[in-house]
Amino acid sequence: MLRPALLTALLAGCHAAPAVQSPRALTAPVVTGEVVATYPQSPEAFTEGLELYEGRLYESGGLLRHSTLRVIALETGVVEQLHVLDADLYAEGITLFDDRVYQMTYQAHRCLVYDPRTLEVLREQRYEGEAWGLTHDDESLILSDGTAVLRWLNPQTLAVERTLEVVDGSTPVVRLNELERVDGELWANVWMTDRIARIDPTSGHVTGWIDLAFLRARLGLTEPQAVLNGIAYDAASRRLFVTGKLWPELYEIRLPAQ
Repeated sequence: MLRPALLTALLAGCHAAPAVQSPRALTAPVVTGEVVATYPQSPEAFTEGLELYEGRLYESGGLLRHSTLRVIALETGVVEQLHVLDADLYAEGITLFDDRVYQMTYQAHRCLVYDPRTLEVLREQRYEGEAWGLTHDDESLILSDGTAVLRWLNPQTLAVERTLEVVDGSTPVVRLNELERVDGELWANVWMTDRIARIDPTSGHVTGWIDLAFLRARLGLTEPQAVLNGIAYDAASRRLFVTGKLWPELYEIRLPAQ
């Protein structure tokens, strides 16, 4: 684990941590999960994005002067490939679309597009506003920016094609962060909570919550920024993986049958 003084210095560039959203505001049903398998994860990884693609785990790590894109062997946690971003870039969400890795940056308005096999940067694209999490559907990239509003972006131009406000009942769900598309739903970590929102991509309504507080509790983490953040889904095998910022483990989990 990083030394406390170094960790404090690195986290100085992070989002300012708000109070944790109260669970009493939730109206959609809440479930928890069970751990199917545990895998090693670097405790220095400030996870901002997580993807499975062709059997390989891709992870975007944040923080200024320490942002990376990594390809990791799932079973061992060994970093097989590494791309280090420019020191002034704070990496955020990633997604694999049309055989390309798209990696967003927090406030630099720069999207890096990579070859997924070599991690060579093929091009850079500009976009407006902040970027937090990223996923895609069949035609567009889908971006979160810490608000309750998701943006659908054209993959070639990053122009906004559509926006959608996410609500639980009538309450906007703010601090939407890492995103993943799971069997047609949009799943989103909510920053500074232990929960994942399951979102209807047509209406924006939260149809359910996944509460994974037991994972952080079992790790005994005390660093406030070490929150749940990272969802990867293997649609072929229907396997679901989650982790968090500065977590030493990554988990394959299973939800209750519906």
